[in-house]
Amino acid sequence: MAWTEPKYSRSRVDKAGRLLASDADRSGSVSLEEWNQTLAVINNWRSSHGYPLYMMGKTLLRRARKVDEKALVAQRLKRLDSISLKLRRFEKMQFSRMQDVGGCRAILSNVDQVTELAEIYFGGIKKNPGSRTELIGCHDYISEPKPDGYRSCHLIFKYWSESEQSSKYNGLRIEIQLRSRLQHAWATAVETVSTFTGQALKSDIGKDSWKRFFALMGTAIARQERPYLADDIPLTKVELREELVSLCESLQVEDVLMEYRETLQVTKISEYEKPYQEGQSLLVLNTDEKRIEVRTFARDDAEGASKSYLHFEKKARDNPSLQVVLVSVDSLAALKSAYPNYYLDTTAFLRAVRKATQLN
Repeated sequence: MAWTEPKYSRSRVDKAGRLLASDADRSGSVSLEEWNQTLAVINNWRSSHGYPLYMMGKTLLRRARKVDEKALVAQRLKRLDSISLKLRRFEKMQFSRMQDVGGCRAILSNVDQVTELAEIYFGGIKKNPGSRTELIGCHDYISEPKPDGYRSCHLIFKYWSESEQSSKYNGLRIEIQLRSRLQHAWATAVETVSTFTGQALKSDIGKDSWKRFFALMGTAIARQERPYLADDIPLTKVELREELVSLCESLQVEDVLMEYRETLQVTKISEYEKPYQEGQSLLVLNTDEKRIEVRTFARDDAEGASKSYLHFEKKARDNPSLQVVLVSVDSLAALKSAYPNYYLDTTAFLRAVRKATQLN
């Protein structure tokens, strides 16, 4: 298989990251030629995470299915606008050390299975402490959720191999996220609202009322899944329900979340003729046209997928109605479950909202 290899020094990668974060193309501080070269460096560095991401994704799928035979595993390369926003938020961050350029995620049926899967990873490290791929960070946002209500378990690994062929990727960082289905519904609903309203709620940028709504729903979902855990928001059940009802009415939550779902058009464009197997999919959502294009690529066409990804991202920089991401899942049928925000599908989250706001 043909995998993208890193071509540039880390200092060159970091320089490209700084230019991206500064919006140098829009400020006119760089020439078109220099900007295109900057994007080429960024795209090469991002795409070079494909191989270690693939290898770690295979391990994640195998382990997740031991815990939950219905587990869904997905992989993605971080979007250009997400890279830029993160570098702006954390001014001292170096692009070459960003931990989630390549990320894979396991979505399990419930939060207890998330804990079980995390323990499998920790147990494996204890049995084989000299493992070439090193765990360099762990963030348990389930026991200690973020202030915005986000809950998940993050494991950050540094890839390492003694193989001459694979050693090109040594030191690249891959983030693994472990979530329950309800936690995933919450996270993708945040992204859906961000898309509709032009906010960046994941980055704590947006209206306080929406931030409060999602923080409360994070607590409500946690109480549904693990009622014996201490709450991060000190409200009684009645107080929580009443505030959620009020926010749902003032924000018109159901209307916002269901606005485009019924009229969304899905177009599938295959870049190769073979059946989908371990391939990649480029999701291009146009919210103005209420349309999503799903472009599929063979696993051995990493270069073609990468070029197409960058092509559409360039278009998206000048068109806020476009959302683009390059992902990999087991099957095309799993795409909607893994990335419901691109399909404008908030069904699971709305069920959780209705449960949290109903009278018992």
